[in-house]
Amino acid sequence: MLTIPSSLFSNLVYLLFVAGVWFASLAVISPGTGLYEVLTLITLGGAGIGLFYLPINAWAFIPLILGMAAFLSSLWVKKLEGVLLGISALLFSLGSVYLFQSTWNEPAVHPLLAIVVSLSTLGFYWFAIRKTIAAQRMQSIHDPSLVVGQIGVTRTAIAPMGTVYVGGEVWSARSDISIPVSAEVLVTGRKGLVLNVELVDIPRNQSSNKGEE
Repeated sequence: MLTIPSSLFSNLVYLLFVAGVWFASLAVISPGTGLYEVLTLITLGGAGIGLFYLPINAWAFIPLILGMAAFLSSLWVKKLEGVLLGISALLFSLGSVYLFQSTWNEPAVHPLLAIVVSLSTLGFYWFAIRKTIAAQRMQSIHDPSLVVGQIGVTRTAIAPMGTVYVGGEVWSARSDISIPVSAEVLVTGRKGLVLNVELVDIPRNQSSNKGEE
């Protein structure tokens, strides 16, 4: 295998690899744009070509894989989101800095560049990624179309207008029939910010009252 012992080349490949990790993270949390996916292919593709000409430390893939696991976990475990994003940034930084071998068993990447990029990665995941995830979660909460098909519970009687609790929030709702309070309803559609619902269950207290009669 041809190796090019050039610090400039290894630093360039390092920057491409880190940029690829950043764009890949954005592609995961903002799928469908196409832009992040293309940038990921370009940067990681360029870094991949560079790996053929540089000796690498195989063990460096361990923190990279663990960093990806921590990043994906942050999307599901909301309470530990900040901690997991911080851990993923640290692991990504560790793996990328030590990905390339050097003659003196030290990182082939310039120390100052490694420090600047690592701190930038921490800031990127802590601020940019967190804000993007938070914005998408807010969108899922406030977009009525995303609760269509979900089951909610009436907070007030609907006759024909009322309120229901669904998708983590209270919404205005209407129905063609009267629906009592505390009844389970299915969101069948929406008109503006008003949800269309239909009854799917009878409240337990109402059922028990009928039984006593």
